[in-house]
Amino acid sequence: MTSIFRTVMGTDFDRLHPQVQRRFSVGLASGEACTGRGVMDRVWHGGAFVKPFLALGGTRNILVPRAGRRIPFTIENVPYADTFGRETVTFVRTFDLPGRSRRFDAQMVLGPEGDRIVDYLGTHQHLASDLYFRAESDGSLLIRSGEHRFREGVVDVRVPELIGATAEVRESYDETAGRFRVRVRVVNRYFGPLFGYEGSFTATYTDIASCGVRPGLRPVREESRA
Repeated sequence: MTSIFRTVMGTDFDRLHPQVQRRFSVGLASGEACTGRGVMDRVWHGGAFVKPFLALGGTRNILVPRAGRRIPFTIENVPYADTFGRETVTFVRTFDLPGRSRRFDAQMVLGPEGDRIVDYLGTHQHLASDLYFRAESDGSLLIRSGEHRFREGVVDVRVPELIGATAEVRESYDETAGRFRVRVRVVNRYFGPLFGYEGSFTATYTDIASCGVRPGLRPVREESRA
């Protein structure tokens, strides 16, 4: 068994920097979880029209409704088997903004064909995005989103391009600083940049057999459709 990320990337995974490989080897097979702690140099938003959507998403821990600079940041990547028996890895990001922390929750599972990762967003997994992973020539990891779907009860619809967005994540390891660097951009095809952040962090690894999944890390509701 390998991590869901190595499975989806195949031999391309071996082109990643060794530290990036280890971070994306977290899973039930490795028995490790990863916690990153650092600082986001910048958390930014697009135009004023974006704010109502970010505020709405913030009620379900989707995106971050406030901007800022030099924001302390934590990301928790913990593997577990979800209600449907699928290996899942949390991507729970906490931004310690002045006055109140904000979370951006996601849980990733391997797509049924093994060619993509399904990224369930928020506390209730109402939004799902297809993610595609690629190693860059410098050993960094590029993640791009594909189709987005909204699912609730019998509803299962594709999010239209007019209100949807494409996410791009770049993660690398800076050997000089001994830190991971991450940059995220969410862009709408018609309205331009909507949201993003960039910064750096260090990572520690723990044995999931001893630490488990802390309360509040898993979503309130889990979605079976991939």
